[in-house]
Amino acid sequence: MNNLKQLKFWNFGGIYYFYFMIWALIFAFLPFWLDKTANLDTSVSGLVFSAMAVTALILEPIYGIVQDKLGLKKYLFGFVVLCLLFIGPFVQFAFIPLLKMNAIFGAVVGGAFLSLCLNGGVGVVEAYMERSTRASNYEYGHVRLFGSLAGGTAAFVGGIMFVRNPYSIFWACTVSAIILGVLLWALRVKKEYVDEPSTSGKTEEESPVTKENIFKVFRNRSFWGFCLIMIGIATMFDVFDQQFPNYFASFFNDTSRGELVFSRIASVQVFLEAGFMVLAPWFINKIGAKNGLIIAGIVLFIRVLGSAFLTEIWMLAFWRLLAAIEMPLMLVAIMKYITGVFDVRLSATVYMLGFNFAKQVGITIFSSVMGFLYGAVGFQNSYVILSFIIVAFVLVGALIMRSEKHYVTDLAQKTA
Repeated sequence: MNNLKQLKFWNFGGIYYFYFMIWALIFAFLPFWLDKTANLDTSVSGLVFSAMAVTALILEPIYGIVQDKLGLKKYLFGFVVLCLLFIGPFVQFAFIPLLKMNAIFGAVVGGAFLSLCLNGGVGVVEAYMERSTRASNYEYGHVRLFGSLAGGTAAFVGGIMFVRNPYSIFWACTVSAIILGVLLWALRVKKEYVDEPSTSGKTEEESPVTKENIFKVFRNRSFWGFCLIMIGIATMFDVFDQQFPNYFASFFNDTSRGELVFSRIASVQVFLEAGFMVLAPWFINKIGAKNGLIIAGIVLFIRVLGSAFLTEIWMLAFWRLLAAIEMPLMLVAIMKYITGVFDVRLSATVYMLGFNFAKQVGITIFSSVMGFLYGAVGFQNSYVILSFIIVAFVLVGALIMRSEKHYVTDLAQKTA
């Protein structure tokens, strides 16, 4: 029995590893491919990423409701894997011809297709895996660390592959998708586990998800506070990191040297992140999920404000490495807060709307705002402004959302 449990743990870890290997390869090297191989200008390249974001905004509410209705069934995850299988053939044989036929049309189609697998698909993967690991009595964070290891691996081997053959990156994604599909097919989660009570006292019942269940989420003040704190943490994390590599490299006489140093720091950060992911579940269980989110916001605030005032190269490297603490705290606390506050049958819907959807909306708005500020007042002044935006969203979100302990106490009083 213990051997079977260990085998399932490695199965979960393998699924995370090979999915996030694909994720890391695409997001690290797609910008270089669009520029150097597809020869697109920055406006058309930007349209690819805009199409990915817009498609994700459309998909996430649909994906969330469908996955919650499916429960532990793997059909939607299987659809995401099927899309991943075609990344290599699509980029090799279809993407360039579409771009040559009409650059704008090709960019929109390419971005929409990639979003099925990545920007939109990641919510399916995270929600299904959280539900499955919880049903199998595993800590989500202990399994999620394999995703961080995949990011470090991709950063290490991807550069070598891209230099030798730019298309090899995308065929590596197809090969990873094949392995991912096999691991998903082999995964078995026994239904009897899912009837155990969650931390909020609710149960994962077989009764279907209804419109009333879904609308009840929107009447919960904690959902809206959760959305705001996600904009303050998850959105601003990505917005800050979008241009930070360029900011870091600007402190070197040779910017290419700065880019190389930054890539090595980023690799170290990813592996440190995996280590902290092991400790994060224990820490969040001690302090509570809401407090974990607040601490993640404080760490981000320190990173951003520190990058504005303490700009020695070694200090900038330190601010980047702090992300290795912030990311595990955020990811683990998100899942524990969702399952501790909301009906666990709706965990996918809450995750995709409260986290992914809110994050994408925030990125769409604040990427443009910060881009304007970088040009108008410079990086350092922009980072000061960004740090106060982070504080505002985290503070307001924390005041609105209730602690998961409130719901446990409230349930105990009702049943007493």
